[in-house]
Amino acid sequence: MKNRQSIIAYILLGVFLLGGAAYYLVPFITTSKVEPINLNVPAEAPNFVKEGEVTFLKNGKVHLKIDVEIAENENERAKGLMYRSSIPDSVGMLFIFDRPEPQSFWMHNTSIPLDIMYVDANKKIISIAANTEPYSDEAVPSLGDAQYVVEVNAGFSERNNIKTGDAISF
Repeated sequence: MKNRQSIIAYILLGVFLLGGAAYYLVPFITTSKVEPINLNVPAEAPNFVKEGEVTFLKNGKVHLKIDVEIAENENERAKGLMYRSSIPDSVGMLFIFDRPEPQSFWMHNTSIPLDIMYVDANKKIISIAANTEPYSDEAVPSLGDAQYVVEVNAGFSERNNIKTGDAISF
């Protein structure tokens, strides 16, 4: 009888230990990729709302116009184009800062690759960060003092021959 109780005790101990181990090991042996959960995601992606236009100028002449949303306060600038699944190629976002200074953007919670154009106080494009990586927390700095920033779909600058040294108006 004592051997039988010992065997049952060992079996129960084994089941307990294996069950406990399985609880801790299951997350590591799953084959599906687990994406991080962001609790700040809005229920639906924001819709584009035209708030103005940006005109791109080459040698002082109108080259191209796009419709833009304007981010002119801290909350709007922090949110930017986050949570958008897409934007039309004819639109973008214009960020307006109080004064020119080095700027740095990131792609946190931004699911679409973007071109980020940094623009100085004279509205001249001083640098373009092309085809930025979605969801990246890596800093994308301006290459000088920028007072304005224009974000558009990745490849927009190349497709439309927008270059450093061109200007904008709005």
